[in-house]
Amino acid sequence: MKGLVQRVSKASVDVEGREISRIGSGILLLLGVEQGDGQTEAKELCRKILTYRIFPDDAGRMNLSLLDTGGALLVVPQFTLAADTSSGTRPGFSRAAAPDVAKKLYAHFLDLARISMGTERVKEGSFGADMKVSLVNDGPVTFMLSAR
Repeated sequence: MKGLVQRVSKASVDVEGREISRIGSGILLLLGVEQGDGQTEAKELCRKILTYRIFPDDAGRMNLSLLDTGGALLVVPQFTLAADTSSGTRPGFSRAAAPDVAKKLYAHFLDLARISMGTERVKEGSFGADMKVSLVNDGPVTFMLSAR
């Protein structure tokens, strides 16, 4: 399981021209589920993301986590993070989890985040939809995290 973490001052997701989710300051997470991932990987990645210290403290150093700041989390499913780009000019997706497995693990990840942060601070994209994601990357600060 992989997560592209972006510290944002705001982010939103539109589906079919309608906004379905919006956050202010926090993290936009693009979440990729790979074959072999399970609840253990979801739990570990969720823990890492919520406690990863990428927000500035009073001295301007990255010493605070999302849990420390009280920011929001917008989780967007992103199967292309599981792409094999090692050869050629076209990505392969054989590493990606099957859609039914990925959808369950995406939902499990959201449940874990909501248990830790509260339901009002965790927003989501739409699994399998053609989404338009807008964001203002703060910093810019972007990290790729993995459960493995």
